[in-house]
This record gives sequence, structure tokens and C-alpha cells, in this order.
Amino acid sequence: MGSLGPMELLLIFLAILLIFGAKRIPEIARGLGKGIREFKQATREITEELDLNEPPRVHAPRPPAQGTPLPRGQVTTETPTSERETQQQTPKS
Repeated sequence: MGSLGPMELLLIFLAILLIFGAKRIPEIARGLGKGIREFKQATREITEELDLNEPPRVHAPRPPAQGTPLPRGQVTTETPTSERETQQQTPKS
């Protein structure tokens, strides 16, 4: 599908002119402009309201609590605390 060319736009305009008449087109355009303006204003107000009520979403990462499993794919290089204690208590021969 391509974009509309100048001939297609002219035909659409003529069809609108025939359907609605020359006096009615400015009224329709005015109403459409008001509707678009109100929509933009409402959208702007909602985004401002959400921005004011919402705390920032970026937080510093918290360290995992002790005993909490790591997320998938992360491998720890440290030995668990219980194994370290066992290794420290047993003398090496």
C-alpha cells in the first residue's frame, strides 16, 4: 500500500465538499480542532499528574539478604559460610 497522491486527495476533498457543503466544512474543521486541542490538554494533564504523584523509579540495587538464592545465571565464586567454617575448623594435612 502506498501513500495517497495529489489526485486521490483532490477526489476525497471533492467528495467531502459534495456531502457536507461549503458552509459546513469550516464548522467541522473548527470542531475537529477543538477536539484535538482538548485531547492534547487532557493527555498533558494526566502525564503531569502521574509525574508529580510517582516517586522516581530508579533505585540503588539492594544486596541480597543472607541465604537468598541468586538470580538465574549468576554464579558465586565464594564458598558458602557453613563450608568456610568447616574448612577453618578442620586442620589441613
